[in-house]
Amino acid sequence: MSRKIPMIEFKTWSYSSATAFEKCPKQYYHLYVAKDIKQDPNTEHFLYGNEVHKACELYVKKAIPLPEKFEMFKPTLDKLITIPGDKYCEYKLGLTKDLQPCDFFAKDVWWRGVIDLLVINPETKMATLIDYKTGKSSQYADTRQLSLFSVAIFKHFPDMQKIKSGLVFLVSKEILKEDYTSDKVDDMFAEWGKITLRINAAHESGVFNAVPNFACRKFCPVQSCLHWGK
Repeated sequence: MSRKIPMIEFKTWSYSSATAFEKCPKQYYHLYVAKDIKQDPNTEHFLYGNEVHKACELYVKKAIPLPEKFEMFKPTLDKLITIPGDKYCEYKLGLTKDLQPCDFFAKDVWWRGVIDLLVINPETKMATLIDYKTGKSSQYADTRQLSLFSVAIFKHFPDMQKIKSGLVFLVSKEILKEDYTSDKVDDMFAEWGKITLRINAAHESGVFNAVPNFACRKFCPVQSCLHWGK
């Protein structure tokens, strides 16, 4: 039986928090609501991911050579550098609850996202959205992240008519591509609208059910859960 928690207002969310809720509302509660548990930033996975993203940012933005251990990524990054347009690395975006563009730290921000590489081409009215992935395979990739970020780009850059996007797997050299057009923004956000309604309902009811999954045995940080380690 789930323990009811006093209502806590649903204020902000991100792709990461929404997908955490989908996987297990209880884990979402501890990580993003109570915030009494944090993902360990010193794990090998997190440290490697942060190091790769920083190296890619410096190479694309300032032409600072890649560390020797990341030189294998150079051909992929060199192709991205040739995309025509204004380039923004680690670009922060915010949206209000009525999906209006706002600053990442605005008081009325509802959604937040950070784009690894954004290229804006005013001449062609086309944007390019790139998200770096450090996993060894694209087998379990979620391209819905691209649609969500594209909604924000269309809102922040209303002159853009088309977005070419991709999850770029630097190790396996795979790219999962998705294209979007500005006339489909409502359709693109529809699924996320449903997810946020479910999150809001959990906040209002105070019920965040645990959903047992493969992560329980080894990867979940919520050790107080009955399913942890099983």
